[in-house]
Amino acid sequence: MSKKVLVLYYSQSGQLGDILNSLVSPIVAAGHMVECKNVQPVNAFEFPWTSKRFFSVMPECVLEVPTTLQPIQLKETAYDLVVFGYQAWFLSPSIPSTSILQDEKVRAILKNTPVITVTGARNMWISALESIKKSLKTIGAKQVGNIVTIDKHANVLSFFSIQYWMYTGKKDKFLNLFPKPGVSDTDIAGCSTFGKTVVKYLDNGEYAGMQDELVSQKAVVVNYNLMTIEAKAKKIFYAWANLITKRKNKAPWLVAFKYYLIIAFFVVGPIILLIDTILLKPFSAKRIKKQLSYYSGVNQ
Repeated sequence: MSKKVLVLYYSQSGQLGDILNSLVSPIVAAGHMVECKNVQPVNAFEFPWTSKRFFSVMPECVLEVPTTLQPIQLKETAYDLVVFGYQAWFLSPSIPSTSILQDEKVRAILKNTPVITVTGARNMWISALESIKKSLKTIGAKQVGNIVTIDKHANVLSFFSIQYWMYTGKKDKFLNLFPKPGVSDTDIAGCSTFGKTVVKYLDNGEYAGMQDELVSQKAVVVNYNLMTIEAKAKKIFYAWANLITKRKNKAPWLVAFKYYLIIAFFVVGPIILLIDTILLKPFSAKRIKKQLSYYSGVNQ
């Protein structure tokens, strides 16, 4: 029997839309009804960004302050499965993603409904996912799957290439030396493999074991080093966001945060990893295994 699937997301550059279209193509091919809704804010976040505009949204993003969305018009009042696509800004769900999950119509749709979360990220996605999980739990949704697509190039290389893309809108090789930014075309196309797996579980409406199968297909790969840095950075970002929010003149503080971020990336981050590698990691095998398992899985 044909099932009703809602794909709900916000895409600024178009990349997340491409990822989701690839993912649901086997679901459409299997004869299920798929409704895709790219939700947009009333006041658009223009792409490409300017540096000033990008950093200006940091406090609201980290503190998860919603923005007003354009009306969300849906064909159905209930769905058998919702695929929720989101992206991370400043280690938090993007402002539109946060706003979608605070929309009353969306919350009514998600309640008691199976949800698969999907992200397209540079490489740090854990903190944003944890926020999404909490929101879904509060709503009463059932997270049954999670898929993570990232830029797989070295952290330093993608740091420069993603900024080139963000500030120019060009998804090509910066200086003809750096790799193409974002999730690769191959990995985007490969999401159709995950879609075929989803179809098997959607057909019978039972999702037990689906995430394990997706993980075996590398739908989620947790990088220990990035996980370690992100855990520390999220707390610091939150402190910065609170500090900046309380200032009448936010501009100089946002500039200070920008330069802190550069120093943290090239100096603080490597020091944290060095200390962890020498003093913590060799003695924490059980803890690390538990963390990797948790972040690969979903809330059942």
